[in-house]
Amino acid sequence: MIKCSESPKFTKTSLAAAITLKLKKGSFYREARLNCLNLLLSYDSGCVGRCAYCGLANNRVISPEENTFIRVKWPTYDVDEILQRAKRDEDKLKRVCVAMVTHPQALADCNEIISRFKHNTSLLISALVTPTMIKNKRQIKQLKESGADSLGIAVDTATGELFGKLRGSGVEGPHSWRHYWQVIKDAVAVFGPGNVSVHLIVGLGETEKEMVETIHRVNRQKAVPHLFAFFPEKGSALGTLSQPPIGQYRRIQLARHLIVSRLISPQQMQFNEDGKIVDYGTDIKSAVETGLPFMTSGCPDAQGETACNRPYGNERPGELLYNYPFRPNNDDVKLIKSQLWQGLKEEQYQSW
Repeated sequence: MIKCSESPKFTKTSLAAAITLKLKKGSFYREARLNCLNLLLSYDSGCVGRCAYCGLANNRVISPEENTFIRVKWPTYDVDEILQRAKRDEDKLKRVCVAMVTHPQALADCNEIISRFKHNTSLLISALVTPTMIKNKRQIKQLKESGADSLGIAVDTATGELFGKLRGSGVEGPHSWRHYWQVIKDAVAVFGPGNVSVHLIVGLGETEKEMVETIHRVNRQKAVPHLFAFFPEKGSALGTLSQPPIGQYRRIQLARHLIVSRLISPQQMQFNEDGKIVDYGTDIKSAVETGLPFMTSGCPDAQGETACNRPYGNERPGELLYNYPFRPNNDDVKLIKSQLWQGLKEEQYQSW
């Protein structure tokens, strides 16, 4: 492992990816397996963003030994070594995701690494971009020309007010809510419907109704919403907060599934005075029984199944699972059913 080395020659990779490539020793809880190789551009000066919940925020107060991002450490490796191992293990992987940080070189370096994977492997490639670094549609086209077939954008917050407070002027950060949504629109025009994803984090202060409305907005724009549960990063501005209640997350997961599947619209749903979902306006039993709404949502493989399954990216293995990186079994579904209406009085919510 090389420390303090920069992209595009070097890149960070998730601990799960390092284990999968046998760069690190380890195993996965319940024999989960990683299907998407997650890479993160690396710079000595770091990310210039100051997002209140992010492990990469340049104002985070943390020791180097405790430095994490999305709960785990991201070790740095030579891209040549990652490419060599990815090519060797292509039959175990379905996709690679190259993620930008907010840095002046990030767009150029993202294109270079994407191009290298395109020319040296047969893996599908996602570009997880920082819209602040993208000024026009031509730059989005360049990412596609470099070899990306899918593009992701981490909007994260459900409302413009929360975005400004946690990512923009509220933390003296560089990001703009309006610009992010413009890049989503442009990306769909370039990559096509269904090939652009939008990351949303549950638990940043939004109501369930607000998150449902934003999921619907993403879906209307012909992009695909992917859900994450907030996890407090030590030393970040929100590092002392708790994760969202599991009932809240389960209800949003089910709403996302039903909206993306075109089974409901928010207008059919009912919310209580606190903005919590109490009725979906349709029968939900069959969808819940499949377990599918509660699996990790991410960019697909060649067959349309989720490739980016990020095992235990939202929680520690063995603890409460927010996103299942595999299909829930019967016992899991039974537990999920007991969690779905937590936080509501029995007389309030939809009966089975």
